[in-house]
Amino acid sequence: MSLLLAACGEGAGAASGGWQPTKPIEYIAPANTGGGWDTLARSSARVMDEADLVSRPMRVVNKPGAGGAIGWSYVAKHQKDPHKLFVTSPPILLVPLAGESDQTYRDFTPVARLNTEPLAYVVKANSPFKTFEDLAAKLKTDPGKVSVAGGSGPGSLDHVGLAGAVQAAGADASKVKYVPFDGGGEALTSLLGGHTDVAVAGGSEVQALVRSGDVRALAVSSEKRSPVLPDTPTLTESGIDYVFDIWRGVMAPKGLTGEQVAYYEKAFRKMVEQDAWKKESRKLGWTDAFLGSEEFGKFLDEQNKEYTGILTEVGLRK
Repeated sequence: MSLLLAACGEGAGAASGGWQPTKPIEYIAPANTGGGWDTLARSSARVMDEADLVSRPMRVVNKPGAGGAIGWSYVAKHQKDPHKLFVTSPPILLVPLAGESDQTYRDFTPVARLNTEPLAYVVKANSPFKTFEDLAAKLKTDPGKVSVAGGSGPGSLDHVGLAGAVQAAGADASKVKYVPFDGGGEALTSLLGGHTDVAVAGGSEVQALVRSGDVRALAVSSEKRSPVLPDTPTLTESGIDYVFDIWRGVMAPKGLTGEQVAYYEKAFRKMVEQDAWKKESRKLGWTDAFLGSEEFGKFLDEQNKEYTGILTEVGLRK
C-alpha cells in the first residue's frame, strides 16, 4: 500500500523511525471482561508489550454496552487521536445496519484484520439431522418445525451466519425459527436440554462438546475446514455456496495520518508472527487471516454489502 509505508527499522518499538506514540495507548474492548473482544484485546496487548512491538504500553479499557455501540461512541469522540485503538468484529457492521448505533464502520480507520473463526451448526448426538443437507431439506419444507438457538440477538452475528446459510441452501431465511440467547454457552445449553433442535456457535465454543460426543457438527461456515473441527465438512462441501467467517481486527479513530496507521499496521503484522500469539491462537481456535489497513477497508466494504442483503432478506434492515 503506497500511502501507508511501514516505518524504517527492524522493530515497531522505540528503535523505529517515523511517527511513534508518545503516551500509553488506550486499547478499547467494547464489552465486559471475559468475552471475545476482551480476550482479543488482552491477548494481543500482552503479546505486543512482551515483544516490544510498540513504544508505549497497551492499556486495555472495557467500554461495554449496546452491542459495542458505547465503545464506538467513545472512540468516535477522539478523532485524529493516535493513542486510541479498539478491537472489532462483525457487529461493527451488523449493529449499525440494524439501526442500533449512531456510528458505522466508516466513522473509523481500519488498522488490521487479525484472524477468523467459523461458525458451527450443531445438533444433539441423537438428532435425526445427520448432515447439513438434511437440515436444509427440512427448512425448505417445514421451517416452523425447527428451532435454532444462537448466542446473539436477531440480526446479529449468529443470526446472520444462520440466515445466509439457509438462504444459500434455497430456504426462506425469514421463516426460520431463530431463538436468541445471551451467549453461545446458553444457546448450547438449550440444545443439550432439548429445548431447541439446532444451535449456531463459534467453532471454538463447540469443539469440546463435539469431542465428547454430546453434539454433532453438521458443517462449519469457513472456506476451508477448521483446525478445531477438522472432521466437520464446510458448507461448500455440503453443497451450500456460502462462507461466513467471524473475523476479528483492530480499528482506530477517524483522521489518523498515513504514518500513524502504518506504525500500528506494522506492529500488528509483526505480532501475528510471534510464537506467543500463534500459541494463543491455537488454544482459542483462531485462524490467521491478516489484512493490512487498505485491504481490511476493502474487506469491510464487501462484508457490509453482503450483510445488508441478508438483513434485508430477513426483514431486519433498518
